[in-house]
Amino acid sequence: MARKAKHLLDELARRGPHEVLRGDLALVGMPGLVYTPKSGLGLPAVAFGHGWLQPPTRYADLFRHLASWGIVVAAPGTHTGPLGSHRLLAADLRTALDVCVGVRLGDGDISVDPDRLGLAGHSTGGGSAVLAAADDGRVRAVATLAASQTKPFATEAARSCGMPGLHLAAGHDLVAPPASNAELIARAWGGPVQVRTLPKASHLGFTEGRHWSGLLVHGKAEHATHRIARALLTAFFLVHLTGEADYLPLVEEDLKGAEITYDGDDDLAATPA
Repeated sequence: MARKAKHLLDELARRGPHEVLRGDLALVGMPGLVYTPKSGLGLPAVAFGHGWLQPPTRYADLFRHLASWGIVVAAPGTHTGPLGSHRLLAADLRTALDVCVGVRLGDGDISVDPDRLGLAGHSTGGGSAVLAAADDGRVRAVATLAASQTKPFATEAARSCGMPGLHLAAGHDLVAPPASNAELIARAWGGPVQVRTLPKASHLGFTEGRHWSGLLVHGKAEHATHRIARALLTAFFLVHLTGEADYLPLVEEDLKGAEITYDGDDDLAATPA
């Protein structure tokens, strides 16, 4: 089974079969990005929360990757300053899902299924994704990257999250150490949940390119971290939002470089609506 998971990792780490379109959430009154497959009806959608001081463009390749596998991604560009509100970013993530469901994207030949919605985020954006999921019964799955604590507390909000959760932690994270962030969120999680630790990753390892915030926040963009994160998030959302059972081994099995360090449920299999 481990060999099967490695094969799926190699497959999903590569760009998917769909051509990708990029749009701007500013057209509906919110700064941010949206990435979609070129066409498709009843697609899954994920709203993504950026990390502290990080613009959404620092995750553009991740968004493009998910869209190439048939997943619409909307990423608000709000609250990017040092005093950005976690609570209001969570509200904007829910609004981004509203936009995905309520607006025909592209030239009108792209639509999102309201029963196939997920949330994701990095750092405090991961914590905000947890806050948003706790207050939104539409959300079917949540994934975080190096999740950080928020105010209100993501660890408290996690108790209201009954959907599957995947939390990728960075082993060299000096900002949000796995044991005091991702694992605490997972231990409070109200549904099936898993923590995977990438032992060589840093807090900013999930971001792309260079940014002045690197002077304040530990870490830098890491190709190996990107590769594993893209494959695992793609598998997780395809399984839980679309019922693609072929990718279950990558969701359920241990993987070199992304070992399962906490498993809150023996069965992470999906039963999407």
